[in-house]
Amino acid sequence: MPDVENAPILLWFRKDLRLDDNLALSAAAATGRPVIPVYLRDTKAPETGALGAAQAWWLHHALTALGASLKSIGSRLVLRRGDSADELAELLRQTSAGAVYWNRRYDPAGIAIDTAIKAMLVEQGLEVKSFAGQLLHEPSRVKTGSGGPYRVYTPFWRALEAGGEPAEPIAAPDTLPAPSDWPASEVLEDWSLLPKRPDWARHFSEVWTPGEAGALARLRDFVEDGLQGYKAARDFPASPSTSRLSPHLALGEISPARIWHATRGLSDKIAAEDITHFRKELVWRGFSYHLLFHFPDLATKNWNPRFDAFPWKEAPDLFERWTRGQTGYPIVDAGMRQLWRHGVMHNRVRMIAASFLIKDLMIDWRAGERWFRDTLVDADPASNAASWQWVAGSGADAAPFFRIFNPITQGEKFDPDGDYVRTFVPELAGLDNRFLHKPFEAPLTELNKAGVVLGQTYPAPIVDHKRAREQALLAYKSVSGSE
Repeated sequence: MPDVENAPILLWFRKDLRLDDNLALSAAAATGRPVIPVYLRDTKAPETGALGAAQAWWLHHALTALGASLKSIGSRLVLRRGDSADELAELLRQTSAGAVYWNRRYDPAGIAIDTAIKAMLVEQGLEVKSFAGQLLHEPSRVKTGSGGPYRVYTPFWRALEAGGEPAEPIAAPDTLPAPSDWPASEVLEDWSLLPKRPDWARHFSEVWTPGEAGALARLRDFVEDGLQGYKAARDFPASPSTSRLSPHLALGEISPARIWHATRGLSDKIAAEDITHFRKELVWRGFSYHLLFHFPDLATKNWNPRFDAFPWKEAPDLFERWTRGQTGYPIVDAGMRQLWRHGVMHNRVRMIAASFLIKDLMIDWRAGERWFRDTLVDADPASNAASWQWVAGSGADAAPFFRIFNPITQGEKFDPDGDYVRTFVPELAGLDNRFLHKPFEAPLTELNKAGVVLGQTYPAPIVDHKRAREQALLAYKSVSGSE
């Protein structure tokens, strides 16, 4: 039986790649015992790590940054690949550690792994401690008056609001006790997380600085320059008015409590509606995890089973045109090309692009959910699934299916000067604003003046929106029973 009280602690990092407000890290440091930080890339359950290729790029840089941060407090990061249970068992044997600390996960695969490993370690007489901190609430504890999970966002928000302010975030420790001997670590470059031939992520660094320092800097800049006017400005994709914290949250480079804390005490200079609206976005992420925790098939099954009979189309050519930003609808194409270039898409445009795939092309929302998982640096198992089902009308507290975004009017309303479209669809840059969001309606003289040849320099629409909308509504009527 190991000397649990004095033996080293294995600190298992997962999607909590930070020192600040990291409860497992702070608790381990407070014991005074040697701490061995480790990151395990689970080859048996890869979905517990980076969700796709774009997030793998981010993970590489996040782990590099975390290793540097640990080095600055006298520690280091041990990297291992393999089955998590096997790798932990081997590390415990090599280090004679008596405890494993981690911050809890809330995705189905992560929960299953942690439950099994905890049972195994406890049976061996080892100490296992898990901590909260990845969400503003614990999904198992926030319940409705009848004792069940929340299914509608607004009551969920009110319940969290009634529960009082989140706990104060905990500052990063200044030092971390090191073991006398370190176990061997793999080399991060050997994991091949970065694309090479071709390097399709070469433009990501134009807008992103992965790592905890980048997250905290992004938060400071947003609070100082982006929070004022957030409620109105956040819908305009050409405006730098969103926080862009989502990829940092996705891999836990910043905690939601730290973000919430940064919005306190600002009522004298920032409108209350802007603060509240931003906080509600943070809570929507929590609501998505609440749904995933209680309904683990959220990414693969319709929340509303009525949609199981929906007549989705098999249209691989149309899906390919959508993924490439070649639909002939500029606001949709701008969003999909932004996704290719920077691994992100503005939230308003995500809804427009998702609505177009689901309702104009009538392609199953799950195809879009999988595509976003692979191409978004902020890919998140809960938010991605919940948001796609919300747009599809099949999810919890979802927008009704008949709310079908018109890509022309959405572009005209939220990109009125065309700055967003011109940035990501430069072949339309010379087109007059009157026709920028509907080049297929522009007179030939205007197209010639702008150097646009429909079907050559820019595609003609792959569907007629008005006709596609009518077909989608007829399909919906066939499964909804509506008159």
